[in-house]
Amino acid sequence: MPDRGGGPSGPRMRVGRPTRRVRTLLMTLGVLAVLAMAFVMFAGFWTDWLWYRSVKYSSVFTTTLWTKIGLFAVFGLLMAGIVGLNIWLAHRLRPPLSAMSLEQQSLDRYRMGIAPYKKWVLLAITALVGLIAGASASTQWRTWLMWVNGVPFGTKDPQFQMDVAFYAFDLPWYRFLLGFGFAAAVLSLIAAALTHYLYGGLRITSPGARATAAATGHLSVLLGFFVALKAIAYWLDRYGLAVKSSDFKATGNWTGLRYVDANAYLPAKTILFCIAVICALLFFATLWRRTWQLPVIGFGLMVLSAILIGGLYPAIVQKFQVQPNEQAKEAPYIQKNIDATRKAYGIDKTKAENYSGKGDPKRKTEQREQSTSAASYRLMDSNIVSPAFQQLQQERKYYQFPATLDVDRYTGPDGKPQDTVIGLRELNIKGIPKRNWINDHFTYTHGYGAIAAKGTSAVTDPDKGTVGAPDFTESGLPTTGQLGEYQQRIYYGEKTEQYSIVGGPQKELDYEKNGEETTSYKGNSGVSLSNTFNRAAYAVAFSEPQILYSGAIGDGSRILYNRTPKERVEAVAPWLTIDGDAYPAVVDGRIKWIVDAYTTSDGYPYASRTTLGETTADSLTDTQRAVVAQQNQVNYIRNSVKATVDAYDGTVDLYQWDTEDPVLKTWMKAFPGTVKAKSDIAPELKSHLRYPQDMFKVQRELLTRYHVTDPDQFYSGSDAWQVPDDPTNKDTSAVPPYYLSLKMPGESAQKFSLTTTFTPSGRPNLGAFMAVDADANSEGYGAIRLLRVTSTVPGPSQVQSELNSVPEVATFVRDLRGTDSEIDYGNLLTVPLDGGFLYVEPVYARGGAANYPLLKKVAVSYGGKPVFKDSLAEALNAVFGVDGAEQPPPTTTPPPPGDTTQPPATGDAALKQAIADAQKAYEEGQAALQKNDWAAYGKAQADLQAALERAAAAQSQPRSETEPEAPAESPPPGD
Repeated sequence: MPDRGGGPSGPRMRVGRPTRRVRTLLMTLGVLAVLAMAFVMFAGFWTDWLWYRSVKYSSVFTTTLWTKIGLFAVFGLLMAGIVGLNIWLAHRLRPPLSAMSLEQQSLDRYRMGIAPYKKWVLLAITALVGLIAGASASTQWRTWLMWVNGVPFGTKDPQFQMDVAFYAFDLPWYRFLLGFGFAAAVLSLIAAALTHYLYGGLRITSPGARATAAATGHLSVLLGFFVALKAIAYWLDRYGLAVKSSDFKATGNWTGLRYVDANAYLPAKTILFCIAVICALLFFATLWRRTWQLPVIGFGLMVLSAILIGGLYPAIVQKFQVQPNEQAKEAPYIQKNIDATRKAYGIDKTKAENYSGKGDPKRKTEQREQSTSAASYRLMDSNIVSPAFQQLQQERKYYQFPATLDVDRYTGPDGKPQDTVIGLRELNIKGIPKRNWINDHFTYTHGYGAIAAKGTSAVTDPDKGTVGAPDFTESGLPTTGQLGEYQQRIYYGEKTEQYSIVGGPQKELDYEKNGEETTSYKGNSGVSLSNTFNRAAYAVAFSEPQILYSGAIGDGSRILYNRTPKERVEAVAPWLTIDGDAYPAVVDGRIKWIVDAYTTSDGYPYASRTTLGETTADSLTDTQRAVVAQQNQVNYIRNSVKATVDAYDGTVDLYQWDTEDPVLKTWMKAFPGTVKAKSDIAPELKSHLRYPQDMFKVQRELLTRYHVTDPDQFYSGSDAWQVPDDPTNKDTSAVPPYYLSLKMPGESAQKFSLTTTFTPSGRPNLGAFMAVDADANSEGYGAIRLLRVTSTVPGPSQVQSELNSVPEVATFVRDLRGTDSEIDYGNLLTVPLDGGFLYVEPVYARGGAANYPLLKKVAVSYGGKPVFKDSLAEALNAVFGVDGAEQPPPTTTPPPPGDTTQPPATGDAALKQAIADAQKAYEEGQAALQKNDWAAYGKAQADLQAALERAAAAQSQPRSETEPEAPAESPPPGD
């Protein structure tokens, strides 16, 4: 009788088997799970495609996608084919009978287990290596596109006379191919060796020959390919010396060949290349000789040569030829490094000019020149006054301003250009009164208005506001002022990081003033959520299921995301490096975010590398002022693209700025139609473009060493500089560069400039001053002026100490403490003036009734004379010895009635009148210059000259008898 209680064929086995219904259900669930996983993966791809199509840069998405797919397919299939072919060949070359041994008997079990599934095992192995290789290759899409579309630089390296494009575009791709070849050779060698071992072609413990003739030939050919690739690597290493980075004790970071590279490593690489070729041929020869003797000898010779020729010989040359006379040996190579570095960073036309730096405040020339340009000194520090904007113009808690405001130029009501501090009133989602999904993403969707203030002055009239507060030129909600009519809604901004759904049945809060005003988005940006499929895709992509079923979404609903200017520019141009500071400008009735973008490379021969994240860090660096690619090491950089992002509809426009940059030309070939011509930049937009800060900081860091063009002096490091620490900041971080309008020595007019200072390495005194013409409309835009200080002049930290030692400062600080207030030091501006340097620093008080910074004092120093006054005018008068007080009325008999003839002004009164006239003439000239009215500009210059001559005459004029004499016991004020 059968065992009814169970067993392999008993009822128990039949009871445990699932029914057809259960199997159908499980199969259905499995299919649904697979479909769900597929949709999750597809959702990310689909939403990316929809976003790129919405910003009209779908070609960037498709070009990048197809390039990645192509590289994945080609190199994945190639790797799978190479490895699979060698496994198949090793199996095909297996011996017909295995040796009778314990080793082979133990392998029989594995052979028997694999036998029914050999094809599947082969497919699994090749698929795995193919997927890994394809995924790795797809990450090289930038390298591929640069190689395919590379444009010549027109500059050759000094060692091999190869165009720079070879190192920037070709060499990286060749190195990738070489790395892929090595990976294929090693994987094939391992797979073939294991297959031969499994099927008896290779034996480890069995008696007799260790390998069959077929296995010997197969593996020797693979080793031959590996050694051949090593020969190619030796040959490419020769060119790699031109872009190799190393530490050089005399100069620190070094790129390019040195004496030992050119005279030891270079010939060594050539010799090793020849030896490797011979060794590879010996391996290939085993196909006929069937012995390992010659290839083993050749391989041993190659290893020994690599040690002796590639390692020991260069060390001997360095020790006995270079070190005894290093400066003379390295001089020609240092010169190549200097020339290449200066050209790669765009500082090759910068020459250090000698400048005394010793100003004498007693000379009246400085006073006259200063009086004509005082209005251009920016007292509103954009890094300090954000809390004042926040408290005075925030209006609602759900608005905010950036911690660091921006500096721009706008035309005032009098038609004169003025430096302006500007910030946008952006949405602050944390300030929403009641947080929920509808409020966060449907109701509160945008900020409102640009707020601007004069950069050169603060409120001085109590009737117009708190004294010392920013003097707003655009304010209120909605804003009114000098900017005119413009679209004030801000849907895209630096602080707008969350997604919003707009344009549908749910109304948005526009702003609150005398009540709530609502709006509905009318722009064309964003992705439509009108169909269910898109809603499902975004529900999955954003992990927000309510997007799929919420009644707040309907016809016309659009989802806005990737809303910060840097995110949008980086997405549509992933080959660009983005500047850390996007800034807003009101242009043609729209708020435009202006984003500076760079093309970079690390393949410029002989040019020293720098790390962008470290080089661009300063005392103001925060999350919105940091370069995106923090760890990017580059040795070539150009501000090749100016980008704009519309704050209302998110439109991104890329404009070619550097028309000569070969890297940009290469990317424009790879992505045709994405970058507009420079001529397409509107005049009003161009007036707001400026020289970018991060580019300037990179250049100033390089100029600390590469202002020296003599190799011997460069080697000694005797004239090395450093970027000083910010004296107004307690942290030891670099002083930031500052935008201001100034007149450089030898120039007749002010220019909007970006400036910085240097100190000698390890010393606090002033070493140099650097300024770049930052006005995009200027013919000299981008021209760098570098003044080397030839006298011992106090540096920023020393000047700050001098200012702090002024008795009025101690009194001011003591009085502040009595009111429970704090002191904030603004930007310490440094300006070259008549052979010396004028330092201007606004000083703010924070606390008391107004817990935001108010401009209270201005510190000025010139020629070692620091002063601390209530206003810039008082400080300038004090530092230059001019009495700013009202003069007593004259004691002469008044003229008879009807006599309009006034007696000529004398003494200080005449000097003050002449200075006022000079200031007026200068301002009229600047206004005419902005309008290109050359006739008016010429007249203003003539009036300016006449006023200055009258000032000079008044300075030397004796005191009039009609002027009251000062008391004998006290000197005149300002003496």
